[in-house]
Amino acid sequence: MMPSRKTLVAAGALLFMGSFAVSGDPLKSVGEGEGQVDIVAWPGYIERGESDKNYDWVTDFEKETGCKVNVKTAATSDEMVTLMNQGGFDLVTASGDASLRLVAGKKVQPINIQLIPSWMKIDPRLQTAPWHTVDDVHYGVPYQWGPNVLAYNTNVFKEAPKSWSVVFEEQNLPDGKSNKGRVQAYDGPIYIADAALYLSKKKPELGIKNPYELNKEQYAAAIALLQAQRALIGRYWHDATVQVDDFKNEGVVASSSWPYQVNLLQADKKPIASTIPEEGATGWADTTMMHVDAKHPNCAYKWLEHSLNPKLQGDLASWFGSVPTVPSACKGNALLTDTGCETNGFGNFDKIWFWRTPTAKCEKESSCVPYSQWAKDYIAILGK
Repeated sequence: MMPSRKTLVAAGALLFMGSFAVSGDPLKSVGEGEGQVDIVAWPGYIERGESDKNYDWVTDFEKETGCKVNVKTAATSDEMVTLMNQGGFDLVTASGDASLRLVAGKKVQPINIQLIPSWMKIDPRLQTAPWHTVDDVHYGVPYQWGPNVLAYNTNVFKEAPKSWSVVFEEQNLPDGKSNKGRVQAYDGPIYIADAALYLSKKKPELGIKNPYELNKEQYAAAIALLQAQRALIGRYWHDATVQVDDFKNEGVVASSSWPYQVNLLQADKKPIASTIPEEGATGWADTTMMHVDAKHPNCAYKWLEHSLNPKLQGDLASWFGSVPTVPSACKGNALLTDTGCETNGFGNFDKIWFWRTPTAKCEKESSCVPYSQWAKDYIAILGK
């Protein structure tokens, strides 16, 4: 069952402390597994061949280690934070809008990278990324990354939309019909950054340099845009499978999305494609992090090492439409193919504004609106 909106607000309203305290002492060596590992993950991130027998990176791990993999899927970063706050899990595949909240809340522990033999296989651009590295301490192992794309119906759009305006502003689409009721937006406070990114190009006079660092004036403009957008939205999405059905059966023709949904729709021969519009895109770089009170730390470390296996990385990238954090996975994988990484956006790394948790203390502005306010205001826009 999804947690209540009140619970999500409470999770989102977690205030950041002035400094990050080390949450616990990491393991010094990996011993015998405890028999299981409990993971909170995005849908599609941990597959055991049940959806498609070709995509299975769990079964062999379980046979080799004796660690049974139990997965709880979460549809939003706020839900992940809520579940980790409640406890009972060993690992979480956290995006950048959750990872630092978990560090600040002392819910995750530092990772001893000496126990991860494959650490040096990780893309150097990700090894010390700020969404999992604090004061030179690593709090996780990079897993996958990718953009938030604009998915669109090719029967309506004969050419890829050039701008995110098709979901932000009322207009007639190429089929002559209004976009009202036919577009979607992401059901998460971090989507405010998408509005800010759009405004950074549409209204340069606002001076938005970073969509996660907004002063009061910039933030107010983003909120106003989203309040106006509310009249256009048929449904706010957070469940990937529901969004797939909405594109198939509910008349949705354009929305922010993940490559995962686009892949599923294309595999089902639906007229759906995706693009990164001229304003650029937000995105996610996900990190597997360990709970400070993990009950199965040995199995957890075994999974962390397994998560960097090039075949797993390539298979997952093919399945989800993401980019491996291990570049060597980009060659020689039958499912991903040698062009898959480029297709999924390997070369777009510098064009993506990866999810970050907004804080009051920021680099580009004298002071910024923190995530706690983002969470309150976005739920007010949704009217829930």
